Amino acid sequence: MTVRYSAPGRVNLIGEHTDYNLGWSLPIALPQRTSVVFEPSAADELTVSSDLADDAARIPLTTKPGEVTGWAAYVAGVVWALRAAGHRIPGGVLSISSEVPVGSGLSSSAALECAVLGALCPGIDRLDQARLAQRAENEYVGAPTGLLDQISSLFGARATALLIDFRELTVTQVGFDPSSSGVELLLIDSRERHGHAGGEYAARRLSCERAAADMGVVSLREVNDVAALGRVTDPVDARRARHVLTENQRVLDFVAALRNSDYAAAGRIFTASHASMRDDFAITTPHIDRIARAAVDAGALGARMTGGGFGGCVIALVPASRVSAVSVAVSAAAGNQPVITSTYAAEGASAT
Repeated sequence: MTVRYSAPGRVNLIGEHTDYNLGWSLPIALPQRTSVVFEPSAADELTVSSDLADDAARIPLTTKPGEVTGWAAYVAGVVWALRAAGHRIPGGVLSISSEVPVGSGLSSSAALECAVLGALCPGIDRLDQARLAQRAENEYVGAPTGLLDQISSLFGARATALLIDFRELTVTQVGFDPSSSGVELLLIDSRERHGHAGGEYAARRLSCERAAADMGVVSLREVNDVAALGRVTDPVDARRARHVLTENQRVLDFVAALRNSDYAAAGRIFTASHASMRDDFAITTPHIDRIARAAVDAGALGARMTGGGFGGCVIALVPASRVSAVSVAVSAAAGNQPVITSTYAAEGASAT
């Protein structure tokens, strides 16, 4: 029987690089989705095609890390993680199509993983699905990501942001409907493609781990006072940790602003977050910085890079009356025809 399943990309409103430090983040699921059509069979492999690739990939059900590379590694990783967890899956034909831009910081990889998971093995608890997808990305693909992307894709809901507590692994729904207050969430794809799956992302994670060890804690979540950073030996590690500590507080402050429909305060938090990612965590780029600055100068309430960094997208909270002016200013500042759209919180992964 044919199975159809889809999962969305995500935008992280606030809380960058806090997930693997057991802090808080506040993402939304996007309307753009990755869709999978699965035709199961008695074959001992999956034949996988994608509208983003010229050739189909063949993935043995017994695949192991290192055997499949490129875009198909994300599918192979899901197969491997499911089987390692004791789930029986059939062979067959997988056809993938996606609206989520690759390399833009909108988590096309998690959308793919979650869509494939749902198609191959429906009925698994959503948190368990998130862990399986993370294991596929960490141990098969080799990207040391946290759980933010997978949880966002699986738990998304219309007009709702997701307050994720990564220490307790809980998800709390927070209303997010800025358009009802005359404010739009602009998604600005810089068209500068990121490369955080390589060494830079891993380097930031190791820096945070070293800072936590210097302070004698298991994770940075346990540190509530930036004064404790004086115990961190390396000044670069201290700056990285300062971003995480202050970003955790910004997540909580942003949630409070949303609950009061105070989008002016929410915008200021966006801008402060971007400054922290630029100055302390060093994951923005000059191109991304120009876009964020141009948006604020043209009337946005606030703007910040979203995603793992080193390119990708900027998000901005913009009064509806200033959307056109902000779009013109950003396009002029970017100089490379960025893709600018109004977006919203959409539904999470589901059968289709």
